[in-house]
Amino acid sequence: MVFRSPLDFLSASRLLLPHFADGPPHLPRSRSPEDPQAAAPPLTLPGLCFSATQIASVCETLEETGDIERLARFLWSLPVTADGRDSISEHESVRRARAVVAFHSGSFRELYRILETHRFTRTSHGKLQAMWLEAHYREAEKLRGRPLGPVDKYRVRKKFPLPRTIWDGEQKTHCFKERTRGLLREWYLQDPYPNPGKKRELAHATGLTPTQVGNWFKNRRQRDRAAAAKNRLQHHRVCTDGSRPPSGGDCSPDGSAERADGETFLSVTDSDSDLDV
Repeated sequence: MVFRSPLDFLSASRLLLPHFADGPPHLPRSRSPEDPQAAAPPLTLPGLCFSATQIASVCETLEETGDIERLARFLWSLPVTADGRDSISEHESVRRARAVVAFHSGSFRELYRILETHRFTRTSHGKLQAMWLEAHYREAEKLRGRPLGPVDKYRVRKKFPLPRTIWDGEQKTHCFKERTRGLLREWYLQDPYPNPGKKRELAHATGLTPTQVGNWFKNRRQRDRAAAAKNRLQHHRVCTDGSRPPSGGDCSPDGSAERADGETFLSVTDSDSDLDV
């Protein structure tokens, strides 16, 4: 029996293999060539004939719908050669599906092995990079026994950089490319408080989500306020010491510095931190 679409197979699998859709509540790990044959015999699909492209389409469909348990069972049912290299296992959609299952089942060692030993195309980079980082964050949180802060996550990213198999080599700061940061800075100078419509527009232009854009603007405003407060404190100390502020102006009654034109001297940060989110 040959199927023309992944949906045809999914419908048939529910009829021929009811346990394919209703299995144990926990996620099984993907079978590897080293597993004993007697311990976990593969599920057979009697009378079904699938090409590698159709199998890849099934993996993509289940991954997009978020049905991770069914995706795991489908991967488990696939035949595996002695060396684990065949037209099915070599397909990128199947590799990515195995990585997704490994991530959701907590098999991070298997996830790292898949990501480090297979080169993926740029269309898969974003999702795989997010899984790589999140897996390392979770391991670090488990080891430290507490949630990670921004500095902790920064250190984890430095310790476990993205492998070149899921990274195009362009310099990034917390997964933000230089071009993206440049657009964010330009918009920030025009309007530090963008409305939801502008956030969506900027998200579309940068490839980020509106939440990521909003977080970046929030963090940038916090850094600018902190820098302004630091400047005011420094000028207050200078004025209380009887010296002239470095701006060349005078000290106001509250101890803050004023420029010669009468405006309060404040400075705004002009660089982005590695801790942007």
